[in-house]
Amino acid sequence: MFERYAVFYTAPPGAFADFCASWLGWDSRAGAYIPHPNIGDLDVATLTAVPRKYGFHGTLKAPFRPAQNAGEAVLRDAIAAFAKTAAPIENLPMALQLHRGFIALRPTGETPALNKLANRIVTDLDSFRAAAPPEELARRRAAGLTPRQDHNMMTWGYPYVLEDFHFHLTLTGRLDDAIGAHVMDVLRPHMEHVLPHAISVDHIALMGQASDGMFHEIHRYALTG
Repeated sequence: MFERYAVFYTAPPGAFADFCASWLGWDSRAGAYIPHPNIGDLDVATLTAVPRKYGFHGTLKAPFRPAQNAGEAVLRDAIAAFAKTAAPIENLPMALQLHRGFIALRPTGETPALNKLANRIVTDLDSFRAAAPPEELARRRAAGLTPRQDHNMMTWGYPYVLEDFHFHLTLTGRLDDAIGAHVMDVLRPHMEHVLPHAISVDHIALMGQASDGMFHEIHRYALTG
């Protein structure tokens, strides 16, 4: 039994997924730690310490504690049913960016279809989420939230949803500008060899967080709506 669940985009098997899992040091699909690549003078283990536990992913519904009657089998059935109603999103151009202090792959243009999909995942599956405990609310508020983000948190369990959702595939923790720029310069040539011209969000993944904090991919569901 996992302690928390989430719905993520995860990359399909292949060179792109393999490189990014190695970069982070955790393969959430295999449920295993893997060696970091040797890239220039980068201390990859330190750079990736914060995002490692999640594996390579894009958040669609942030980690949540399940409601009392929402066991894993119930979640599996609900997400399978949802996936049959949602259309895949093809050819989403992505680029390596340093934004708000951390490096991530982000879309290069507007993403209305993806935003709509994420909004539906957040709202349609919210009945399976237990309310966040007070200490989690306090921790998020301490980081600084706008009134709308605070409302999102109280309504949907996470501040950065709906109008505040911005799809990204995180690759580092927070860095100062000089270090971030250097990491970008060193990492970019390696990413160019494996980063597809565009990704497709044609599957969504149910993820589970184990007692050691690491996230595991439970199942990927094809979007066939």
